[in-house]
Amino acid sequence: MAAFRIGEAAQLLGVSADTVRRWVDGGRLPAARDEHGHRVITGTDLAAFARSLAESPSLAGSSARNRLRGIVTAIVKDRVMAQVDIQAGPYRVVSLMSREAVDEMDLRVGSLAVAVIKSTAVVVEKP
Repeated sequence: MAAFRIGEAAQLLGVSADTVRRWVDGGRLPAARDEHGHRVITGTDLAAFARSLAESPSLAGSSARNRLRGIVTAIVKDRVMAQVDIQAGPYRVVSLMSREAVDEMDLRVGSLAVAVIKSTAVVVEKP
């Protein structure tokens, strides 16, 4: 069974290691000690916890479940279209959208944004 150290779990959940430690210390996330005395979280416990974090009332009005919160790092506009780059944790998300939408949302480099992703095809790779 896969087991993740605190730092690995934090990276997978998109939070700081301190946040994961607080969840473990507070009993929200079960952890055990490995043979070296490091705290580890089983893959099944981490998956269940991640699912519980994703169950949010804010998603009730949308069928899209993939939301990556990040910062706008670049915007390239022409007369009709725009490319918006968002850095969401370690992930770069690029959106092609109308220039009008970018202007209406007043998106600028440094703005907080959420990339909402809905796709019928998702490629899964194993690292």
